[in-house]
Amino acid sequence: MAKNPEHRDLFPGALEVMILQSLRLKPMHGYALVKHIKQVSDDLLQVEEGSLYPALQRMLKEGWLESETGTSSKGRPTRIYRLTAAGIRHLESEVVSFERMFAGFTRVLAAAKT
Repeated sequence: MAKNPEHRDLFPGALEVMILQSLRLKPMHGYALVKHIKQVSDDLLQVEEGSLYPALQRMLKEGWLESETGTSSKGRPTRIYRLTAAGIRHLESEVVSFERMFAGFTRVLAAAKT
């Protein structure tokens, strides 16, 4: 099957940063995270469940998130994810790193236009 040229895989760490930043706003369950990222990105970014849940499990193990059993808006039991203090520290350091990387990309792209 041919790949959609509009679709690109995220670079390493991008999914985790988006999850952490989203949970910085408020605790959410997995489906709410998917909807939030899609909505905030104006449908440019779509997170697949096959990527989301393994990332959430890695982040729980790292101590960046904690979870508790909750209830979805439809009354179903669900896991609610919350950012920890360690998660906030990790997010802040990753944002600085991403900003440096994007500044470098911008310079390379600008140089290519001259």
